[in-house]
Amino acid sequence: MSRLRVYARIARVLLVVTLGLCMASIFGLFERLGIANSMVRRQRWSRFFMARLSNALPFSVTVHGQLPQRPMLWVSNHVSWTDIPLLGMLTPLSFLSKAEVRTWPVAGWLAAKAGSLFIRRGSGDSQLIRKQMSRHLEQDHPLLMFPEGTTTDGRSLRTFHGRLLSAAIDADVALQPVAIRYLRNGEPDSLAPFIGDDDLLSHLMRLFANDRGDVHIHLLQPIACHGQERAALAFQAQQAVHKALFGAVPEKQPVPMRPAIAA
Repeated sequence: MSRLRVYARIARVLLVVTLGLCMASIFGLFERLGIANSMVRRQRWSRFFMARLSNALPFSVTVHGQLPQRPMLWVSNHVSWTDIPLLGMLTPLSFLSKAEVRTWPVAGWLAAKAGSLFIRRGSGDSQLIRKQMSRHLEQDHPLLMFPEGTTTDGRSLRTFHGRLLSAAIDADVALQPVAIRYLRNGEPDSLAPFIGDDDLLSHLMRLFANDRGDVHIHLLQPIACHGQERAALAFQAQQAVHKALFGAVPEKQPVPMRPAIAA
């Protein structure tokens, strides 16, 4: 693919990001003027932005399953930063993110203005964020988290950590498991994963220097949380996502009693 076409594709993404910055600036102005910004409005604007960003990315997206008709805690496997716009375009959502993202130039500010919740790994604030998540869900605002805690190459699935799934139990909402899979020529996409020491510009150059990849998003059967333990919920969600991604379900392992904190 010509270098000029690659630069044109990147320029389109930058234009969309500029749009997002303008939208976030409006929310910032509202805050300074003391004008109330409802989470509903933030989520709707976020979805509008995510849809435009997704259209600018070199992917053909196929969605399987039905969007939930009521607010839920969404849990998904995590392959790349592109998971966020591709999932965020489906419905008004907020995201649970690691605290480091808040300090990132541009992306951190956009995430904060869009209503993201942030958590520090190992800082002992899991109870605080659990309460924030519960309050968020109780107010009928859908929330998405990546319970693996990190990205993968898309060829395997890490353990789903369950501690923060207690928020769904507290708010009495269901889990919405989601499986996102990147393919290229029918095989797992080696370009899409954003892992290790990868940087955003290099990742974009790789993506745009090649033809469009395929993304399959599977909205799986919701899991009722009432009367369940968080570790059992995490295991059920992991099993469902694994089956959607790879077909075979791994042998059942003992459900941990004290799972690690999700990132």
